Amino acid sequence: MISPSATIKEAMRQMDQGAEKMLIVTDAQGGLLGTLTDGDLRRHILKEGSIEGCVGQCFNSDPVLLKDHSSLRKAQALMARHKITFLPVIDNDNRVCDILFWDKIGHEKVQSDTVADIPVVIMAGGKGTRLEPFTRILPKPLIPIGNKPILEIIMDKFNAYGIQEFFLTVNYKGEMIKSFFDNTKSKYKISYVWEKQFLGTAGSLSLLPENFSSPFIVTNCDIVLETNIADVLRFHQENENDITVIGSVQHVALPYGVIEFSQNGCIDKMREKPEFDITINTGVYVLNKDSVACIPKDTPIDMPELIAILMKQGRKVSVFPISEKSYIDIGQWAEYKKNIHALMA
Repeated sequence: MISPSATIKEAMRQMDQGAEKMLIVTDAQGGLLGTLTDGDLRRHILKEGSIEGCVGQCFNSDPVLLKDHSSLRKAQALMARHKITFLPVIDNDNRVCDILFWDKIGHEKVQSDTVADIPVVIMAGGKGTRLEPFTRILPKPLIPIGNKPILEIIMDKFNAYGIQEFFLTVNYKGEMIKSFFDNTKSKYKISYVWEKQFLGTAGSLSLLPENFSSPFIVTNCDIVLETNIADVLRFHQENENDITVIGSVQHVALPYGVIEFSQNGCIDKMREKPEFDITINTGVYVLNKDSVACIPKDTPIDMPELIAILMKQGRKVSVFPISEKSYIDIGQWAEYKKNIHALMA
């Protein structure tokens, strides 16, 4: 439950603490005012260009509701008709007495959340130096989390939205990666894109087959996102983007006092342990096929360079913001240790 006067930042924090990406908005007496989803927050952030503001500016004041004592079949039919993933149940006093979730009462995934024909390119060719000494023996994509390697967990996350086709760009210990999936008889359709040299975070995209589907997803092999991929693709297509960058809104607190000074060392301002809200690049993108046409074959280039080229050409590059906890970077030991139990759940 959240008040309409609560800040956007507080709403994002509450969503990160719960399993579902939604909140119920209530008045001081607990009466239902509406609902708030991560999509509502995202639209507000994109419209305003910041995460300032309050819940009252962006919540849905006319949500689909169910009266208490209605049948489960009616709830299922209502959710299927409106293609919604949750349904507040209210009593005669307009108080929420229950919330029904489609993944608990439905029989299959909401149709609008299925994106089966979208391929995913996973950049799996790097040396993984941040995870040494493990990566001197195993390639980073095969480092285990429980009984599965990182790479398979990433593929499983995408498969939850119906995605079956994966292209792995490989170089360092690439034969070991291929051998693993060959021997485990993976249920996914996996193709390999072999780099002759290290091509950066975008160079290997020039090696994709000519009949490659568009749009497609690109991800690093050490990133796990807890966000709705179908929403990302809808955003990309509805906004007619050439590239969509998934960005995570992060709260950063510096542990030091900060000095701002001008000429001759004259101090203008001092701030003690300032805090900032920034949006970082998660390393996950949606691209149109023609966005990679400018990459010469077998030429090293990183994704920021490609994006800069496209922006200079007047192409449209947009950000799809997600919350802080929706982004997990397991490419360094501290984050790996912190998140291993959550990813095994």
